[in-house]
Amino acid sequence: MPRFFVDYNGGNTITVTNPDAHHILHSLRMAVGEEITLTCRGTDYYCKIEGATSDEVVCRILSQEENKSEPTISLTLYQALPKGDKFETIIQKAVELGATRIVPVLSRRCISRPDEKSFAKKLDRYAKISLEAAKQSGRGTTPEICPVMSWNEAVKDAVKSDIALICYENEGGKRFSEMTITGGQSVSLMIGSEGGFDEEEVAFAEKSGVTPIWLGNRILRCETAPLAAISIIMNISGNM
Repeated sequence: MPRFFVDYNGGNTITVTNPDAHHILHSLRMAVGEEITLTCRGTDYYCKIEGATSDEVVCRILSQEENKSEPTISLTLYQALPKGDKFETIIQKAVELGATRIVPVLSRRCISRPDEKSFAKKLDRYAKISLEAAKQSGRGTTPEICPVMSWNEAVKDAVKSDIALICYENEGGKRFSEMTITGGQSVSLMIGSEGGFDEEEVAFAEKSGVTPIWLGNRILRCETAPLAAISIIMNISGNM
């Protein structure tokens, strides 16, 4: 059943406006009487299309329930910016896997180094990628894509979580098999760019309260590592 994110403030009906209304009517070619799922703040509303104009679709609520696809943990991915369009792939797949928030980070070894103004221009596109991935995977919320942070800012933000982890390719620190993550906890996950993190960055993170964690002997690409780590965390916490 098609799914769209909406704002809902009570009542028996929900009105979907453009551009989603246009997509419903012209791309999906849905008509009055057909059923659709509308999602707002973690609740799924199962609706029937009651009426439509050129720029809005009125849907009557048939039933509602809490969205079952949202993980029981809150996971923030701090991703050191990779070059090219790799960050777009990371956003899409991280959202599918259950990330709650994605923070782009400028670490020392980042090849891609956009300034704040130029990166801000890309945020709308990144938000759309997050939205489409959330729709496709049946999420109950749309994960936030944050403005770019410096390394120090990211570390200070990450340690606010219940569990803060940094993936580091040098053996040492904890293994994921040693981790216990339970529902209701917040988790921060820090992943490097193509060149990984340097020792000083890891030392600063560790001193600040971030735990180094190891993904094994194989060196993963910067677009593979976050997806592997998020999958493991979701499995440990009972969300896979």
